[in-house]
Amino acid sequence: MKTIYLAGPLFSEAEREFNKKLAAELKNLGFAVFLPQEDAEDDSVQRHNQNQSGIFQSCFSGLEKSDLIVAILEGADIDSGTAWELGYAYAAKKPIIGLRTDFRIHTPNEKVNLMIQETLDEFVLNLRDLMTVLKEYV
Repeated sequence: MKTIYLAGPLFSEAEREFNKKLAAELKNLGFAVFLPQEDAEDDSVQRHNQNQSGIFQSCFSGLEKSDLIVAILEGADIDSGTAWELGYAYAAKKPIIGLRTDFRIHTPNEKVNLMIQETLDEFVLNLRDLMTVLKEYV
């Protein structure tokens, strides 16, 4: 079974709920999923307890062990932690699929910053297309 590292923002209740929903859909397709908010215990309690190093090490290990990355690229500019995870995954030559349901564009010629866009193997605009693309990786 292949493992997906689900990269994306996890700071608001809406973000965490979307991440959990997406992780469940990925599992239904037959993937194992590393979800930082659960698997690295990346939450406000751990950050308050000054466990940043433990969170980082868990996420880094999750990235190393993953077979591919699904990155949530929402907002005017993507989450900085997600950007770091994409850079690492790109350098490690892991397939990266970007998901952006946000209809705002970065520039007329770019849906996201070009440094992010160029790391992506696939770029999709909705969950239906993401599920279709992922069937090729099962």
